[in-house]
Amino acid sequence: MRLNLRTGRGADVSQGRTCGRVARCWTQAALFVLAGILSASSAALAQESPTRPLPTENLPVLKLSLAEAIDAALDKNPNIRLFREKIEAARAASRTQLGGLLPNIASTGKYNNQTFFLGSLGGPPRRTDPFDLFDGRASFTQSLFSLSLIERWRASRSALQVAELDSTTTENDTVAKVALTYFEVLRNRETLEARSANVTLYEDLVAFVKNRLAGGMATGLDAARLETQLENERQRLELAKGEVERAKFTLLNSIGIGYDVTLQLTDEMKGYDGLIPSLESALEAASVNRPELKAQTQRIRTAELSLRSIKSERLPSLSAEGNYGLIGNRLDNTTGTYNVGVQLSIPIFDGGQREGRIGQSVSEFNQENYKLVLVKNQVGMEVREALVTLRASLEQQRIAKDGLKASLTEVGLARERIRTLSSNTLELSNALFSLVRAKDNMIDALFRVHASRVNLARAQGQVEQLRTR
Repeated sequence: MRLNLRTGRGADVSQGRTCGRVARCWTQAALFVLAGILSASSAALAQESPTRPLPTENLPVLKLSLAEAIDAALDKNPNIRLFREKIEAARAASRTQLGGLLPNIASTGKYNNQTFFLGSLGGPPRRTDPFDLFDGRASFTQSLFSLSLIERWRASRSALQVAELDSTTTENDTVAKVALTYFEVLRNRETLEARSANVTLYEDLVAFVKNRLAGGMATGLDAARLETQLENERQRLELAKGEVERAKFTLLNSIGIGYDVTLQLTDEMKGYDGLIPSLESALEAASVNRPELKAQTQRIRTAELSLRSIKSERLPSLSAEGNYGLIGNRLDNTTGTYNVGVQLSIPIFDGGQREGRIGQSVSEFNQENYKLVLVKNQVGMEVREALVTLRASLEQQRIAKDGLKASLTEVGLARERIRTLSSNTLELSNALFSLVRAKDNMIDALFRVHASRVNLARAQGQVEQLRTR
């Protein structure tokens, strides 16, 4: 299944796009609602607005889409780099084991000045005069047959594949974490825009009520109620600013780049009306794609080969060795000598050490089989949990859309009542409060939808498709 983060076509898709830019949509709608009744007061209070921008620093601007953030993490994340180095270590260990099956060739050069003892036991001590001895020699050894060495090399190759699959698992986890954090930044950014719009609207509404209060058309309770809501929105605005910066730092840390940049995300949260895969297809995709399953299966194979290599030590092994060199008392007075032989080694008894290592390897092999069951259960749970969460979040998105429509209707009706009946502002205040809550529900629903899709992609082992949202 390919994850597609683009919206579909038709009437529902149009609503999804509208709700995808929820902050702008709501700001425009609410400002339109209050434009006729608040224009006179907004100018007077504009100079008294306590909202202050965050201090800015002269930092380079880094603009990232979701795909670019994922690519940067795959290149810069230190945890990914660590596991790639583990692949190199496993590859080197495999070459070491292969070296035991290949010829081992060495050369030596030796110069001695020596004497020999010529006497007999109990007789007078006699020795030769000192003389020189030059010896230059090349030697080689070659394993002709050792099943234990062969199985040990095969086990090292299997361990290399495990390291590669572990690295893939780490990459998938990192991609999923980056995607989730990216959407968290988008959610916090949408929330910040909504809080800023809320403060502006309540400031205008407070100014409008104070004008009505001066004209005897409103009560002090109306003004106090709205000022309380305004201060509450200002507090929520400051919290939202901090959450945006915190999420950005988390994203930069997940990617693995420095913090001395001004991060700007180029993607937006949009509505999603795609299909949900069936449980059977999702489980099948996970069984084929999840590197954890492949890695654990390969660990079982590695443990099996290690066990076989130890058991093979019971069998005889055959090796060949030889050397050839020039030896003499001067460099210009040497003669060639050689030694060639074949050695057969037959293990008989090693004090039970081998049997102990066999028992340990059998236990390790059984442990890896039990771990495979645990990994399968974990993957199955993650797939089912992701599907359940995605269904619930899509339903939440649908309800949030309906709630946003209803709240906009409520604000419009409250506006008409104030304009035509000169009623108090309680109804409009309540309507705006409902609109703020509907907006928050919409942002939360969109985030949950995209987070659920990321989790489902990871559960199926298809996180690479997040780049093509």
